[in-house]
Amino acid sequence: MANIYQNAKVDLTGNTATTVVTAPSTSRLILKSIIVSEDSGNADSITLTITDAAGAVFSLFKDKAISAKATNELLTQPLVLLESEVLKAQAATANRLHVVVSILEISRD
Repeated sequence: MANIYQNAKVDLTGNTATTVVTAPSTSRLILKSIIVSEDSGNADSITLTITDAAGAVFSLFKDKAISAKATNELLTQPLVLLESEVLKAQAATANRLHVVVSILEISRD
């Protein structure tokens, strides 16, 4: 069993749901931080979801407002992704938001 610290980064260049990170089938991920930054000078909003291994979608944040040129930490407590779960982000408008997630991967191998 290994513990691996890593991050996942995505520039939301479109306004469709974009995969930020997928938990490996042999690991669980502890998300320590989800930072969203607006870099265009225009306020926007973000939606974050988790898709489970069966394909069900669960909303974490729905149309969360992000001010112009602001950086927001979305988590107040760690969040666990189980094996094969997917964290997705969707911006209301393309080319405005960046997402950075700090992760601890706990491998069962």
